[in-house]
Amino acid sequence: MSKKPVIMQVIPNLGAGGAEQTAVDVAAAQVKAGMKAIVVSNGGPRVPEILRCGAQHIQLPVHSKNPFVMALNVLRLRALIRKHDVLIVHARSRAPAWSCLEAVKGTNAHFMTTCHAPYNVRDNKFKRFYNSVISQGELVIANSWFVGDYLQKEYKLSQKKIRVIPRGIPMEKFEPRLVSPERMMKLTKEWRIPDGAQIILLPGRLTRWKGQGVLIEAMALLTDYPELYCVLLGDDQGRTEYREELEGLIRSKGLEGRVRIAPHCDDMASAYQLASVVVSASIEPEGFGRIAVESQAMGRPTIATNIGGSCETILPNETGWLVPPNDAATLAEALRIALSLSEDLQIAMAAHAMTHVRAYYTKAHMTEATLNVYREILKKTKK
Repeated sequence: MSKKPVIMQVIPNLGAGGAEQTAVDVAAAQVKAGMKAIVVSNGGPRVPEILRCGAQHIQLPVHSKNPFVMALNVLRLRALIRKHDVLIVHARSRAPAWSCLEAVKGTNAHFMTTCHAPYNVRDNKFKRFYNSVISQGELVIANSWFVGDYLQKEYKLSQKKIRVIPRGIPMEKFEPRLVSPERMMKLTKEWRIPDGAQIILLPGRLTRWKGQGVLIEAMALLTDYPELYCVLLGDDQGRTEYREELEGLIRSKGLEGRVRIAPHCDDMASAYQLASVVVSASIEPEGFGRIAVESQAMGRPTIATNIGGSCETILPNETGWLVPPNDAATLAEALRIALSLSEDLQIAMAAHAMTHVRAYYTKAHMTEATLNVYREILKKTKK
């Protein structure tokens, strides 16, 4: 056995998602804690971050759902486990989890998983079976109590095997005092927002379940707020038909001048700081709901739907507001309340929200809790 415990995370790609960011953060924490960190993926823009923190990246086609490629991945992963004396294989997605589950057999490695979100299976027995691998780790991390409940109900997973670790955000990045006026001015020019306007911000890729259409419907009800502008911030990722549908809805509501669709933003702290209100209008439950947490960390009035992980991260009427999904009228009323807050109430709510996030949803909390799960498993390492 090597002096440093070797832990290998396996994730399909290292792109822009929350699961990918979590893998990067945990790898950095492993290195800092004196562990050897390996991340296996099909590559992506975050690979340099893995290398910069001192972890090792190995590229394999673990993103593939092709049964033949998955079978080959079993052999490839098993060879890596033996070569590097890996003690824990941590799968963060279903396709690589199936390969990892088989790869650890006949080795000294333990198999664990993280479930980042619930999977919608309806009555499809094959999908239910395919998804079930995420519940087969010796221990399973759920990134919210909502996801933990889902694992118990959907896969009859014992509560004793579940470790709830909410996703954590980097507080050094989401710090209002660090956002300069120049950064904010740059965004207002890109978004074509007039000086003095109030901004409703909905960050999130353009996909129907994120609820952009619901917010457009709500904006159409706020006729007495002519200075109000809405920014739908996110790429369509090839969903051109949905983008065109949103553009058509904007035109049909007469909101062409007041609702903007803007591409992905690399300066989210400034985007939040510009917003008068931040909205997460998802019509399907999110496993965690990162937007609501980042927004609260920036002290912004935050509205989210009362489903999924957001029910845990927002304290209703204390750090933000929760509204029913797919309900434009109630969302519009919540926007009215948020926009009409007195300065004193807004300051008090912002302080409460920022304290709330720092107490429960930081990257430091998340990574230390994850390392503790690794330590728990390492105590049982096969000799």
